[in-house]
Amino acid sequence: MKTVFSRMAQIGALLLLSTSALAADDSDKVRLVLGLEDCVRIALKAAPELGEAQADIDHTSSKLEEAKSYRYPQIEVLAMFGPAPPAKREDLNATDKSFKMKELTWFSSADATLIQPLYTFGKISENMKAATHGIEVERSRKGQRANEVAQKVKEYYYGLMLARELKEVVLEVQESLSKARIKAQKMLDQGSNGVEESDLFKLDAFSGEVAKYLEEAIKGEKLALSALKTRLNLPMSSQLEIKSERLEMDERVTPEFDVYVEKARARRPEFKQIAEGLKARSALVEAAQANYYPDIFLGGLVSWSYAEGRDRIRNPYINDQFRHLNGGVALGARWKLDFGITGAKAAGERAQYNRLLSTRTFADANIPLQVKKYYLELKEAENSVSATKSAYTNAKKWAVTALANFDFGIGPAKEIFDALQAYARMRASYFQSIYNYKMAGANLDYAIGEPPLAEAK
Repeated sequence: MKTVFSRMAQIGALLLLSTSALAADDSDKVRLVLGLEDCVRIALKAAPELGEAQADIDHTSSKLEEAKSYRYPQIEVLAMFGPAPPAKREDLNATDKSFKMKELTWFSSADATLIQPLYTFGKISENMKAATHGIEVERSRKGQRANEVAQKVKEYYYGLMLARELKEVVLEVQESLSKARIKAQKMLDQGSNGVEESDLFKLDAFSGEVAKYLEEAIKGEKLALSALKTRLNLPMSSQLEIKSERLEMDERVTPEFDVYVEKARARRPEFKQIAEGLKARSALVEAAQANYYPDIFLGGLVSWSYAEGRDRIRNPYINDQFRHLNGGVALGARWKLDFGITGAKAAGERAQYNRLLSTRTFADANIPLQVKKYYLELKEAENSVSATKSAYTNAKKWAVTALANFDFGIGPAKEIFDALQAYARMRASYFQSIYNYKMAGANLDYAIGEPPLAEAK
């Protein structure tokens, strides 16, 4: 019994490790009565992990938009303004005319270049493909985090139910001891030979130990409730109640193990992450290798410059940088050659692709193992519930008999202690087994990628 309550207190302490921001003060005045589905739904809306995951999706989406934008023209404009020497048409031939600073004039110029990519050997298309698959990776990661949030909510919710059931067990034992002490005191006052004063001391000593367990149970209940509020992003002062009053077995049909493995391969977000990640990495390898080839583009140029005090020279062999207007269109190729840089980048992307292949091998082996673990825990808990239910039922009969014998003065007080200890221990183990069953089911749902909400299934 002591081990059960100590474990319950440790679980409750671990639950408080989660932190979240406080909600508005108005929620303090509202009494919320929530079921498990309600708690999961609220937690999914309030979970900061999902906000982070959505930000990652938006970040990857911006990379896709960036990759798409490289398909469109890029225009660069350079404008200048400054002093320029004057020049006349008659000064075109050699002259010994001296230059004077006071004759300086001002010029303005603007140069615009336009590059329209035509064919890049996959640099643009492969980066677009990588970003598209990257978005799916982040969406799957968000789904994985949503499943983790739902799993935590179930742990806190069932933990709160377990804490309350254990508290009721202790209160029941405490009530039985109180009745036994009142009866013993009455028999002692009447001078009955079936009761000694030492029996009162034994009852009081055992009652003190039970009171200790009661405090542990109350603490566990408060910790579990606080953890649930924290996960739901509710203030600690909010009035929260859960709809489920008793920790009872579900009417759950357990299929064969192979069915769960098939579901895990079809639904588990990690498998989709790896599949989409491999496609993204493959595209990045192709994009890196595309740097070995040139970019074919259509280029355009417009150049204009004007300076007061300078005559315009209309001679195709002479270009006046301070006064002119020209432009043109041409088909071009831009080829960046290096010694090892492109090869190193391609090798790096290929290494990341190979790394993900190893991750897939790991997932193929270990996710079914995880499913097997939770499946066996579910079957074990299911059998434990039946065994402990029979045990606590018999212990209850033993305790009733011991109390009745003590009332009639034909049974020792020690028989009451032994019977109540056995009853409390087996009753607590019964509820612990139901909790283990429910958590094994929740863990199994997580392991096969079951959607956290019923409407999404």
